[in-house]
Amino acid sequence: MHRTRICFITVLLFAALASAQRKPVAPAATKAAGVSLPSEETVNSFMQQMFGYDSSVTWSVLDIKPASAEGLAEVLVAITSPQGKQTNRLYVTADGKHAVIGDIIPFGSHPFMETNEQLKRGLTGPTVGPADAPVLLVEFSDLQCPFCKQGQPMIDKLVSEEKSSRLVFQNFPLPTHDWSTKAAYYADCVARSSNDAFWKFEQGTFDAQKEITAANADTQLTAIANSAGVNGSEIAACAAKPETAGRVQRSIALGTSVEVNSTPTLFINGRKIANVTAMSLESLKNLVEFAAREGK
Repeated sequence: MHRTRICFITVLLFAALASAQRKPVAPAATKAAGVSLPSEETVNSFMQQMFGYDSSVTWSVLDIKPASAEGLAEVLVAITSPQGKQTNRLYVTADGKHAVIGDIIPFGSHPFMETNEQLKRGLTGPTVGPADAPVLLVEFSDLQCPFCKQGQPMIDKLVSEEKSSRLVFQNFPLPTHDWSTKAAYYADCVARSSNDAFWKFEQGTFDAQKEITAANADTQLTAIANSAGVNGSEIAACAAKPETAGRVQRSIALGTSVEVNSTPTLFINGRKIANVTAMSLESLKNLVEFAAREGK
């Protein structure tokens, strides 16, 4: 789920008081891969002491792990506020005295190559566009995410107008959404049944987004699958299988490995675009055309 940087920081600051859905607290900082990690208790105390004044916000610590940048700890916090739901990332210094909000980006003469190769090795989702296209677009999306619905027409137009690109869809249901994981299971099964039907299923789910709830998700998603041209009952049975959950978890793991923490996130030959809905179609087309030229 996308937020501008200002909103990102505002939501994080508002999140300090929230105490719901906390996991068991670790007693002290620990060491992992040579990095000193703050305990969950420390993270909670930081949020409480710095910003504990808005009871309308809830949050939970999702993960504390070594960051990709040497010497830093990475903290993921899921936040629910009146502004919406999102996952925020903090980087904590080795001495435990400072934190940085934002993203660590790749650097070098070919900064996106490693990520692009990593994506190529793990992609499993449905595709549209020429298989030999010089530009690989990878979209990590959540079918319950309103920003994914908002951004989809622009991504569709981008692919249809930029013939040098191929798009791969990867499921990335957010833990703060109550039916998105189930929708990802259905989407995975529809795509395995028919690549073409998947795109109809995606659009149908976005169109019905406001009508779908955790309680009626199976009924709604089965009907959408039928409308997309596949057997909804068979898709529902497939969605309930453990191996389907495993495939979706591997898609999530792929996204996590390339620093996806919000949806929609788009990669253009490995270049991460986390704010798709804040960009113009012209800007995205310029990025695709630049990537095509650089790849020659």
